[in-house]
Parts: sequence; structure tokens; C-alpha cells
Amino acid sequence: MRRAHIISIGNELLIGDTVNTNAAWIGAMLTETGFYVEQVFTIPDDYQLIKSQISDSLEQVDLTIVTGGLGPTHDDITKKAVADLFESELREDKEVLNHIEQIFERRGFLLSPSNIEQAQVPNACSVLFNPKGTAPGMWFEKKGNYLALLPGVPHEMKYLMREEVAPRLSDLYPGIEVWVTDYFKTAGVPESTLSERVGNLDRFIQNGVGVAYLPGAGGVTIRISASGPKKQDAEKKLTVLKKELNMELSDCLFGKGKEATLSGVVGKILTDQGLTISVAESCTGGYLSSKLTDVPGSSHYMLGGVVAYSNESKSGLLGVDPAIIEKYGAVSRATAMAMARGVKERFESDIGVSTTGIAGPGGGSEEKPVGLVWMGFCIKEKEFALKAQLSKERLLNKQRSSIVVLETIRRELSGIPNYPYELKPQFP
Repeated sequence: MRRAHIISIGNELLIGDTVNTNAAWIGAMLTETGFYVEQVFTIPDDYQLIKSQISDSLEQVDLTIVTGGLGPTHDDITKKAVADLFESELREDKEVLNHIEQIFERRGFLLSPSNIEQAQVPNACSVLFNPKGTAPGMWFEKKGNYLALLPGVPHEMKYLMREEVAPRLSDLYPGIEVWVTDYFKTAGVPESTLSERVGNLDRFIQNGVGVAYLPGAGGVTIRISASGPKKQDAEKKLTVLKKELNMELSDCLFGKGKEATLSGVVGKILTDQGLTISVAESCTGGYLSSKLTDVPGSSHYMLGGVVAYSNESKSGLLGVDPAIIEKYGAVSRATAMAMARGVKERFESDIGVSTTGIAGPGGGSEEKPVGLVWMGFCIKEKEFALKAQLSKERLLNKQRSSIVVLETIRRELSGIPNYPYELKPQFP
């Protein structure tokens, strides 16, 4: 198997100002292409470190992908370090310069000397033309090993990986094994329970199939992968396992594929059934509405939402009787149900849902601790509430509450009788 290193460059990655999503994306793409990503390095904008790490990687692996340090500022020194490593003079690439000039003219900005310098590339490289930005990518070869320098801006890097790097790899390594990966997205079942339901997968693993459980705030994803000389050979290894996963996880499996989202699946169900929804939020603070409207075409079913954070707004905007809040509290089954009814009536939607809880980290009591959330549901003619005791982390509680609501809607509209997180519905 061909081996690869990924090198991410930038002080911002090391001090936490920027999350290194590039390395994860490149790693996934290279794996699917048939490479074994042996190591990922994150290093600062330091000339000697950049030069030495790239030199070492070129000696050790077939392919090195580098991102970052190609911009116009003083700390962008990757190109200089690599040019010196290859003992290569810089030349001005006319196509790149013309492209940069057009970008600045179109935006009405003055072209600076530092931007003009971005058109300077080492003689030792082949230029990877970047129509998405001002920094070109660069491709090098040394003793049969290859190096790609790519900009750190994610959408620019992804374009060059797909359009420039991938075709070169295909030409260079035509006999390399093809990897096939699939993702099974679940919600409402913790990782340990999921593993028990799926059972022992040793017979698949011994046949060269990779299986991984990837837990997150939105649920657990099961990633399965296999390789073969051709795509159909790799897919054949996964056929039986896919059938078993579909059967064993039928109730909690909401989608397949890396891009599947619970909000997207709920949106499709709402669209297919011709239903509309409205949302009343307190503790989730608009997070649930945001997830629903992340989906293109959500205007067909999402009629509106209300963030009723204060008791006064619950009464004034949603019609919740102040006596209910006074008697039961803002975080209660009665208030959650009144919020769901109120938003459904005001927007005249088929479905009204609500969230009210104690997101934390403070504000809890012995009777109502931090992480307590009530969720109300008015789904057509059916009304009920769910109670969850979540975590002490504010953002996590907002995320998990929203996921429970979405998964409950999915199960209700799909005719699945049980509820997420082993919750029991409480009917008025």
C-alpha cells in the first residue's frame, strides 16, 4: 500500500485559533484513493521546521500533502522553505499573475506587492492553478516521491485536491487498491448499546473489513470500509455487513453516507408527507430552528420559530397561561406542552414542538438539576412530552435536546414506536 504524510502549517492551528479540518478531509480522501496515511504533522510557521519536516517526509513516504503558508503575509514562508529545499529559483507565472490581477480588479482593491509575489513559483514545480483564490498550488517530485503544496483555505484546498492532485495520483498509481467507505448514521442509542445490538463483527474484520464507532453529540456513526483491486471487489466485501446493519439497526438508523443529517432526513419526511412544522424554543435558544433551516428547501415545511426565553415571552408570544408557569415552573411538562400548542396554533402548522430546560452550567436545583429538559410535541392530533436529564455543559445540552426533538419527529412520522434515549412519552 502506498504511504502518505499530511503536514499542516500555521501557528493558528497549534494555539487553537483555527480547527484543523483540512487534515481530516485530506486523510479521508487519500484513504478512499488507496493511500495509507501514516502520520499527520501540525507545525508552526517556522522556516527550519517546515524545511526539515518536508525533507524527512519526502524521504519516508510516497506522497506528502502540505497545506498552509502560501498567503501574502510575512508569516507565509512555506514556498520559500520548499524552494530552498529543492535549491530552486523562483519565476513569475504569467497565468497566475493575470488571475490575481483580475481578482483585485473585480473586487475594486489595490494590488499590493505581496499579492504580486504570490505569482512567484519555484522552477522545480508544476503549477496547480487555483481559480478559487490567489495562491497557486505546487507539485514537486523527488526520487519517485511526490509533494503537493496547497493553500490552507479549505475550499481552495479541496478544489485542488479533487481537480489537480487526484488525477495525478490516478495516473501515477493505476494499480493501487481502491477503498470503499460507507457510513451508517444512528440516533437515540448510546455506543455501548449499539455495539451489543450489532454483535460480534470479527468475521468481517478478518475478511479485511474495517469497522469503527464514531460517537458524537448527534448520535453514533458506524463507519465501514474495505479495499480491493477494483471498486466492485471492495463493495462485495461490505455487502453482507450492510444487510446485517440495516436489519439490526432498523429503528435507530436514520441515514447512510457521510453527508446524511438528521435534520435533512426529517425535512424529507415532512416534504414527502406534505406536513409543516413550527418551533418554540427556550433552552435551545434557536439551535433547533437553525438545524431545521440548514436544509435547502426547508421553507416548504418550516413555517417559523419563536425563541421565548423569558416567562413573559412564553406568555406574550405563545399564549402560555402565567398560572401554568407559576404553578409548575418554566421547566415542566405543562409549560412545554403549552408552548408546543401555542406555536402550532399561531403558525397554523401541522406540527408544533417546544424545548424548555436548564442548560447550565448554573441555575439548577435539587428538584430541577442542570441538564433537565422538557420537550413538547403536538404532531397533528397527537400530543405528548418527553423529559430528559442531560449534561452540565450548556452547548451540549442545546445540541442533544435538538437531536432528541428531531429524532422523535422522525420516529413518530415513520411509525417507529419507541423513543430516543430510552425516554417515555408523557401524555397530557
